[in-house]
Amino acid sequence: MGADDLAVVAAQLAAAGCVAAEEEAAELIEAAAGSAEQLGEMVARRVTGEPLAWVLGWVGFYGQRVAVAPGIYVPRAQTAVLVAAAVEVLPGTGRAVDLCTGSGSVAMALAAARPGAEVVGVDIDPVACAGATANGVAAYCGDLDAALPGSWRATADVVTAVAPYVPTSALAYLPRDARDFEPGRALDGGEDGLAVVRRVVGAAARLLRPGGALVLELGGEQDEALAPDLAGAGFGAAERFVDEDGDLRAVRSILGGAPS
Repeated sequence: MGADDLAVVAAQLAAAGCVAAEEEAAELIEAAAGSAEQLGEMVARRVTGEPLAWVLGWVGFYGQRVAVAPGIYVPRAQTAVLVAAAVEVLPGTGRAVDLCTGSGSVAMALAAARPGAEVVGVDIDPVACAGATANGVAAYCGDLDAALPGSWRATADVVTAVAPYVPTSALAYLPRDARDFEPGRALDGGEDGLAVVRRVVGAAARLLRPGGALVLELGGEQDEALAPDLAGAGFGAAERFVDEDGDLRAVRSILGGAPS
């Protein structure tokens, strides 16, 4: 397949509303490995709006190739901000729990950055748990910290979570692939986007040792809205982490105040 094929596929994707049409076309052509039939099937799936990661079966995240099957939340590049904030405070032989782990991408990134640490993932969705397990993550299926053995209570150095944080009223404004295909429970955070996040704060307070860190993905001004919940659970003031545009991407808060 050559330049003509790339142009044809890119045109089809652009007509379907794909912003990075040429880049996606190149990825699909490479994945098809010379099979025109397979390429046609993949392009047909993508033009309906199905996430590219589902069509390819994987997505690149934090330097790793993460398998992502249909039905599983697709890791976002913006989550690299959360990973960096968590790696910074995770000891080389520490313990980390990634709640709402989805494909296990964050847990994978933490384990790769701190190979001597014990890292596990938790998700309430059996499909997500199966996906995380397929990615080599020690995944527990259940509701937040209730899914973990009691030996994890008050022993974790870091708890991370990309919990659903999109306000219900804002779901309609998400890109089509997320809005129409990705699991709603991985996106819908309730009226203010923090319904599940507040439960994560409580779970993290039970899992972390004193001085341990909770790292959450948030957006907008949600850090201000969450501040009373963090304080009420025994966490110190949240440190903000922003992207290159200055937009909030993550917060980090220490159980009991200053890190130990």
